[in-house]
Parts: sequence; C-alpha cells; structure tokens
Amino acid sequence: QVRLVESGGGLAQPGGSLNLTCKASSGPLRINVMAWYRQAPGKQRELVARIVSGGNTMYGDFVKGRFTISMDSAKDIMTLQMNNLKTEDTAVYYCNAGPTFSALTWGQGIEVTVSA
Repeated sequence: QVRLVESGGGLAQPGGSLNLTCKASSGPLRINVMAWYRQAPGKQRELVARIVSGGNTMYGDFVKGRFTISMDSAKDIMTLQMNNLKTEDTAVYYCNAGPTFSALTWGQGIEVTVSA
C-alpha cells in the first residue's frame, strides 16, 4: 500500500514562489507515476502536473511555464516548484502517486494560499 506525505504549502504573495513536496512510502512497490492535482473552492479537481519514471511530464494549461515538476525515483520524492504565483492558484493541492495509472493513491491535501 502506498502512503503519501505532502509538505511545503502555505501562504505566498502574488508573484511569489512555493515548493511542494510529496514523499511516497510504498514498501516493495516501485512508484512510476506521480502527480499534483488541485481543487479550489467550488471547482472541480484539476491536474496541475504529472511526471512518470523516465521523466516525461505533463502540465495543466494554466501552468504556462510557471511550475516545474521533478521526481527523485530513488527516494520516491516528487517536488513541484511554483513560481510567479497568482491569486487563482489558491487551492488545496493533492499528491497522486502509484506504481501504475490504474493503481494511484491520493494524499490528504495541502493548502496553498496566494494573497497580498
């Protein structure tokens, strides 16, 4: 069973930066898929960024070069560097990870607030 621990959220000013980290504990399973989703109040959960082992990445259209996802496969740690934050980036951010696309686990979520 995969267990995810998220960290790094909090408050940032518009134009500022935050770095989110997700650490997966998976026992003998290898984590091959890691992603960040977010859900703002009153909105559906949406993909922020995804990375798979081998390094292929995918980003939500709204990212527009502001965020960078990376993964340390040896340590099962994923990071999301978020720069040039906007107020509309305010949301609960969820880590989603697992050995395959059909076996993914959700983290509990971490709050990100962008406000002056």
